Amino acid sequence: MRTDITPLTEIMAQLRDPNDGCPWDLEQDFSTIAPYTIEEAYEVADAIERNDLDGLKDELGDLLLQVVFHSQMASELGAFGLQDVVSGICDKMIRRHPHVFGDKVIGNDAVPEAWESIKAAERSGDEDTSALAGVALALPALLRAQKIQKRAARTGFDWPDQSGARDKIIEELQEVESATSPEHVTEEIGDLLFAVVNFARFHKVDAEHALKSATAKFDRRFRDMEASAGEAFAGLSLDAKEEFWRQAKAKESK
Repeated sequence: MRTDITPLTEIMAQLRDPNDGCPWDLEQDFSTIAPYTIEEAYEVADAIERNDLDGLKDELGDLLLQVVFHSQMASELGAFGLQDVVSGICDKMIRRHPHVFGDKVIGNDAVPEAWESIKAAERSGDEDTSALAGVALALPALLRAQKIQKRAARTGFDWPDQSGARDKIIEELQEVESATSPEHVTEEIGDLLFAVVNFARFHKVDAEHALKSATAKFDRRFRDMEASAGEAFAGLSLDAKEEFWRQAKAKESK
């Protein structure tokens, strides 16, 4: 069953019509719309996190609109249209799944490696021939660090085991403590974060997800502290706040 998104493309074309379109939509370009595209992708992820299928349906629609919006602007420039986008991704998915659409046999465990190998072959004609090529600059910092480290590891540039990654964290922490200027502190904390991401990778932990979960846990416990203490919370001593924190942790452990 094929889904026709022609009505959506027609709506977008009307919004961008120079004579009768929407002034706001007409003012936009790729750079101004890009932040909305990223935001909608995060809202899709948020709906999934909350297991909100009705919300997911709405957010996927908003994300699809972003694809159509960018494609419409590209079409106006004579660069490409939505059909080119669809054809391109269809070709790519078939090319990257020779075990499904071809006669190549690949075991389940080998699928990720085969995928990366095909991607590397696709990049062979690019000017940037680095093993790190293609890792988007706009990715969240933890996620990009993780991807960069995985790419580097495939070339053999990696610690033999997790002890090296752990020792690097200790080394970077010491360098933070010995930093002599705000700029130096910033640099060393960046190195420390990078080392922590590397340590997480050795434990097969997604650093982005781990930090997101930790932040959500802090959010829950802090709100519990506020609710328990009431309006007096901000004026309490640190020891009193710590007690409310311990109570919030105890509630979760039950």
